[in-house]
Amino acid sequence: VQLQASGGGLVQAGASLRLSCAPAGRTFSRYGMGWFRQAPGKDREFVADINWSGVSKHYADSVKGRFTISRDNAKNTVYLQMNGLKPEDTAVYYCAATPVGASENLRDYKYWGQGTLVTVSN
Repeated sequence: VQLQASGGGLVQAGASLRLSCAPAGRTFSRYGMGWFRQAPGKDREFVADINWSGVSKHYADSVKGRFTISRDNAKNTVYLQMNGLKPEDTAVYYCAATPVGASENLRDYKYWGQGTLVTVSN
């Protein structure tokens, strides 16, 4: 099962991007979904998660108030709207799916996408 993440790119500080994540060959409408990121030389870290219904959402402190996670189960797609981007947001962003609701722990996620690169310049 492959999750296709897209929407990354090179932007200037303060800009916005919207990442999308759609699975190939499977529906994830009953899965919790999460976004994680990994900067060069650093561990992969939690960014945001959303439960299957979209009612419950959680964010890392570093992105609260700037990023918004959402999902459209009819389109089988999860989004990460990123506003007010900062150079420290530069990373490869990964989407992932977990059968156990929503979680900040990457070990709870069973399916992962290939990642999309976000680069924020000064």
